[in-house]
Formats: sequence, structure tokens, C-alpha cells
Amino acid sequence: MFLAPILVAAALPALAAAAVPSLNVPACPSKGSVSYNKSVPDLGPFPLTQVDVCYDSTAIHITFTAHNETNFFVNPNFTTNDPIYEYTAMETFISRTTNDPTTYLEFEIAPNNVTFQAFIYNPSKVSGQDTFYITTPIDDGLTATTTVDKPAGLWVSAVRIPLGLFNVDDGQAKGTQWRMNFFRIITSPKTFPDQFYGAWSPTPGSPANFHQTAELGHITFV
Repeated sequence: MFLAPILVAAALPALAAAAVPSLNVPACPSKGSVSYNKSVPDLGPFPLTQVDVCYDSTAIHITFTAHNETNFFVNPNFTTNDPIYEYTAMETFISRTTNDPTTYLEFEIAPNNVTFQAFIYNPSKVSGQDTFYITTPIDDGLTATTTVDKPAGLWVSAVRIPLGLFNVDDGQAKGTQWRMNFFRIITSPKTFPDQFYGAWSPTPGSPANFHQTAELGHITFV
């Protein structure tokens, strides 16, 4: 069914706004929480994943909780900023803007607490063009702690991301607006390198592509 051009133009902004989720994030110790159980890009069933977010005077605090994990599959030889996204990982993309960003932080963590952190330059807003690694995350105050409960099929990662990475001074986060998305990658040793993906704000198209900045959710620090 085709609509007259004037109707399409009028409808598109409302449809785009409705498609992207939003979250109000409180100051710690309170938390704003999201969860998702749909795969991307097909929106089929996916293991439950929860993300809790809060902020304090100096940092964003994110806790990723992965339920129903069966493999915990990682590359034991990988260290900081190696491509842990080829195995099992949870991720967030973060930008201090209300627009669809061209630059954002990509943070990833694996069940063995190995992390990837880099700023991505993505002028197409579809596929990252350049990667600028944060090579000393702990020295920069970007820290992570992961606990694994294999019998329960559970792993939890608590992450601290400094506000200074986004040019937000200490104590100035309240009232600011951001764009974020949260992802989970499940990889099995039996099917590697094939992967299973889930997202809070689903990204369209196949194969799955997380670097579509129009799909980043809207976040407000309240």
C-alpha cells in the first residue's frame, strides 16, 4: 500500500520517535533498568538480558546481567581491546548528545572480565569508519568487575565509565541527555563463528549491525 508523499513526510518523524526507546536514569544508588529478550535482526526469542544504569558526580555506572547463558565462550588469549565481540560479550554504545551521533564510545565486556573500549567515528551513522582505542582504561578510571555463576547460567558485569570521557565535569551530569544502546552477543563453540544477537533498541537489517546510530535510545539523567 502506498501513501501520498505529503502523508509519508508527515508520518515519518512520529514513527521514528516511537521506534526508539527511552530511559530516565537516576543518581546512584537508585537505578534505571531495561531488559530485552528479542534477537536482532529477526526479533525472535532471545535469552533475558537486563541492564541497570545510574550516575554519580564522576561516572556512569552500568550493570549488565546475562541470564540463560550456556557457553560462556571466550578466547582466553584475548586481552584489553582485542576483538572480544567475536565471542560472548555484552556491549553499550554511549554518546553525550540528543542527535544521531557520529562519534560515540563503544564499550564491551566478556564473561572473563576482558574489556574493549574505544571511541568510534561513524560519519555515515551506519558503519564505523575509524576506531580510537582507550589503551589504559583502569588508569583512566574505567573499571569493571564480573561474576560468573555457570550452574545458574548467569554472568553479571558492573562497569564504571568516567563522565570526563564525554567532557562532562564532575557534578554536572544531572539534567543531561544522552543516546545509548545495549547489546548482547552469544557465541557457541559448536557454531563459531556464527553468533546470536540481542538488543535493547533493535537494529534493522541483516546481518545484524549495531552501528546504526538512529537506533540509539534516548537517556536522561534525572
